[in-house]
Amino acid sequence: MGEEKKKILIVDDDTFLLDMYAFKFSQRNFEVYTAPDGLQSLNKIKEGVIPDVILMDIMMPGMDGFEALKRMQDENLCPNAVKIILSNRSQHGDIEQGKSLGVTGYIVKANSTPAEVVDQVAKVLEDRVVIPK
Repeated sequence: MGEEKKKILIVDDDTFLLDMYAFKFSQRNFEVYTAPDGLQSLNKIKEGVIPDVILMDIMMPGMDGFEALKRMQDENLCPNAVKIILSNRSQHGDIEQGKSLGVTGYIVKANSTPAEVVDQVAKVLEDRVVIPK
């Protein structure tokens, strides 16, 4: 049985990390899209990219991750996508703000290798309940 590739949009201004995460996710059979900031992530979505997962950094020049997530919420973009923050910021306020924006998971970059990030994202997708609320 052929499993359909999950689409992931990875948003991070660090091009080295962006490329590394893109490579790791593609090795795990994800269809990978990338954006270097919040505004470009919104543009990709508006151009027709409909990801199953959005992996969003917070601290980025221009439009940060929180603003991008808020715009996605306000404009009802990708309402069914699993949104996960991937950041080095781990303050309680940041985690709470993420939750208020519909974020399902919060991964601290410094605490996880790229392979562990892929595993954590795969687990969130596995555990996701598909029953409508």
